[in-house]
Amino acid sequence: MATLIRSKLSNKLSNAATTVSHKSQAKVSGMFARMGFQAATDEEALGFAACDDLDYDHRQGMQMDILQSGDDKATSDGGDGDGGERGDGALDGDSHYQRDGTGPSRSSSKDGASNNELSEEKPKITAWEAGWNVTNAIQGMFVLGLPYAILHGGYLGLFLIIFAAVVCCYTGKILIACLYEEDEDGRPVRVRDSYVDIANACCAPRFPSLGGHVVNVAQIIELVMTCILYVVVSGNLMYNSFPNMPISQKSWAIIATAALLPCAFLKNLKAVSKFSLLCTLAHFVINVLVIAYCLSRARVWAWDKVKFYIDVKKFPISIGIIVFSYTSQIFLPSLEGNMQKPAEFHCMMNWTHIAACILKGLFALVAYLTWADATKEVITDNLPPGIRAVVNIFLVAKALLSYPLPFFAAVEVLEKSFFQEGRRAFFPDCYGGDGRLKSWGLTLRCALVVFTLLMAIYVPHFALLMGLTGSLTGAGLCFLLPSLFHLKLLWRKLQWHQVFFDVAIFVIGGICSISGFIHSMEGLIEAFKYNIEE
Repeated sequence: MATLIRSKLSNKLSNAATTVSHKSQAKVSGMFARMGFQAATDEEALGFAACDDLDYDHRQGMQMDILQSGDDKATSDGGDGDGGERGDGALDGDSHYQRDGTGPSRSSSKDGASNNELSEEKPKITAWEAGWNVTNAIQGMFVLGLPYAILHGGYLGLFLIIFAAVVCCYTGKILIACLYEEDEDGRPVRVRDSYVDIANACCAPRFPSLGGHVVNVAQIIELVMTCILYVVVSGNLMYNSFPNMPISQKSWAIIATAALLPCAFLKNLKAVSKFSLLCTLAHFVINVLVIAYCLSRARVWAWDKVKFYIDVKKFPISIGIIVFSYTSQIFLPSLEGNMQKPAEFHCMMNWTHIAACILKGLFALVAYLTWADATKEVITDNLPPGIRAVVNIFLVAKALLSYPLPFFAAVEVLEKSFFQEGRRAFFPDCYGGDGRLKSWGLTLRCALVVFTLLMAIYVPHFALLMGLTGSLTGAGLCFLLPSLFHLKLLWRKLQWHQVFFDVAIFVIGGICSISGFIHSMEGLIEAFKYNIEE
């Protein structure tokens, strides 16, 4: 009897304890629900516990080492179905980050496949190497058109060179800020990979892929226009280097394009990347030679020609030229993701744009002071015939060796957008099962090369094309979209002065973009109407 009473009493006590526990859990769940959180399932709770363990390890300064056997490594290497696009995972350096923004991917599958992917990391780059890449982008051969911008803008053109450097540096930083979100501890987490991911996040949930399509179209236009400009400038430089030869500028452009046809066979950039440093050094030497010649003419510099007066009709074209010379936002997310210390990105952006501003301003001013109103669209055309031929040949070599970079980037964007999106692809894959390029895929690449040639033949106007591209896509990718995305994604965290800067950049960029596009189109129409050639 006593045993029976004790068993009933213990059952009642356990039932009461269970009821109290359920009520307390319900209260806690209700409290978290009112705070915007959902109750976690058992599987989610395990995930949260794992995250807590990682947080504890991170706080204690412990580094987690990933160990795996050779068989697992071989399986991981052989089972990468997505190639370089997404199969690399954290190997790309800009795909996934831990909560400090520098670690490898947090995501891992139950079978440990993600751990295998992290076993070998691609080498990261230092801040100096990242700065060198940015310098190559914003100190390219398109600075040859800056003296022409001073011709139509005077001192205001010089101010715009400084202003564009400040704005592009700022928008580059806020674009990278859009890649990150803060976790519950207030630490930045890199949750997006690219410019396209930022655009898609801004348009979600109603139009989750619209922003990415807009950015992809802008990137393709800018990359293809860059290829066209390389062909245009090659034909222009060769024609002005050998004016006595019975070869027109269009014929020189055809000859240059014939040398570029092998680009259609490129599968990667290893074949041309080795020439990048040589091209950059050659361009630096050319700039030094031009400035040295200008300094030798310092006694006859036309200071009185530099005025505050602007050509209202042609100055907006100059704005597009200046903006286009600073475009680098397309590859900044990938560059920042591949840095050893992403925290040094802001410092790198500061010194690269300060250096670019000083060098561009000095080059443009010194060149304009030397030739004043006789300044041509490509400044090397003003050099004496002997020096001009030597300098222009080097510039043509640089242009031809630089062409594969934007061409290959444009091909990649096109293939990923239209041929490699799985079920969403509009056309079948350009590559066969063995990785070889199909014949019709090669035909499309050749067609793109021929398209750049046709555009260069029928629109052989370097400054107008550069101004048009800068106004259409340069202003959009460098001014409008970064400021808009920054306001959209980080609105609640922005201070009033940041909101003011973003709105001001968006408004000013929009005005400059529209006016530059209209005047560039008017200039092209006038050139066609009166059959004006370079």
